[in-house]
Amino acid sequence: MSTKPFQAIRYNAEKIKDMGDVLCPPYDVISVEERDRLADLSPYNFVHVILSKDAPEEDRYKRAKRIFSEWRAGGVLVQDEKPAIYFYRQQYKDRGQRYSRLGFISLMQLQDDQDSRVKPHENTHTHAVEDRLKLWRTINANLSCIFVCYSDKTQKIEKIFSKKVALQPPLVDITDKDGVAHQMWRLDDPALINEINASVGGQHLFIADGHHRYRVAQELRRQKLARMTGKPTGEEPFNYVMTYFTNIDSRDLQIMPMHRIVRSFPRDLTALEEYFRVDRMPGKQELLIPLARAGKNEHAFGLYTRNGVWLLRLRNKLLIDKHIREGSADYKRLDATILKYFVFDRIGIKSEDIIYTKDFDQVTGMVDLKEADAGFIMNPVQISQLKAIALNGEKMPPKTTYFYPKVLSGLTVYSMD
Repeated sequence: MSTKPFQAIRYNAEKIKDMGDVLCPPYDVISVEERDRLADLSPYNFVHVILSKDAPEEDRYKRAKRIFSEWRAGGVLVQDEKPAIYFYRQQYKDRGQRYSRLGFISLMQLQDDQDSRVKPHENTHTHAVEDRLKLWRTINANLSCIFVCYSDKTQKIEKIFSKKVALQPPLVDITDKDGVAHQMWRLDDPALINEINASVGGQHLFIADGHHRYRVAQELRRQKLARMTGKPTGEEPFNYVMTYFTNIDSRDLQIMPMHRIVRSFPRDLTALEEYFRVDRMPGKQELLIPLARAGKNEHAFGLYTRNGVWLLRLRNKLLIDKHIREGSADYKRLDATILKYFVFDRIGIKSEDIIYTKDFDQVTGMVDLKEADAGFIMNPVQISQLKAIALNGEKMPPKTTYFYPKVLSGLTVYSMD
């Protein structure tokens, strides 16, 4: 597995005065309302490409290609002359603490599954893969990064950034509506790039976000290999995918909890007491600290209803192996797995009746407005759990992790022409 620099297609700073008007989140976290807001910000917002709308005369994939081609022809998008990697820093505050996550955008070599050291941890949905495959194939480009983690306990790559790169003014320097600062720099020094590639090469890489985009890149490669007449060299553009790399050993790598909102849930909680200690909390704000504390040694969830707020703690860890038959010990001990088997399956909650969100206020708001009966407040998955599940070759239950902040789309594009 290797990485390599590339000549990114980027927004032209001479044409775009405010990069904040044209960059956008990844397609899969953009709601219908947010899509319209972004589209209204600028006729050049990248959402016009990654989430183009159907028009009477052309479908959304052809429309996206036309828009992308027009932007390139008009100089709105320009391609860098030299191959480079692109350092990307995101700074933000969460619950009073400051975080600064550093990574870099480069190409990652694709391999057949049996040979690959890239480890996914989530299942993918066929319709989402097919949608992105049509878009990427039509434009013949990677439009958004996949997000992977490497290990660098000595912070060698961070040191190269602080000594050699951070002294230059950034190419991009914006703050988004959530207060996250995004800055990007270009590094095209071949010797330093080789040092960085050597640090990442040869180790397992863990996909944090972008599982669907990874599968799309693999499928594109498979299709193009099948159509080749000669012997592939391995250096063909389709053998690589645009990837954001960040250090899994950094304290600034944050996984947010993914809470569950349940549309229909019984008022009587007696059925839960067979497996859980159920303690009433004074209110929603008094739940989070005891929940986090309990999560250090136990399997615990918060339960929010219009009748009250409770802390649920699994009575005995021996119940896990007794009642959960599938998966490794690591998989069985995920809070999401335990919630599914001991609560949702026993009460008869179907997956289509569950809404997933990282937003605590959305959980409480929907319950308060009687749009749902209950919300389950989760603790975040630990990085060690993600690594263990991925190395086992297993997949976590749906919507178990949420890496924050998201990597913006439109910073760089990898053309396979």
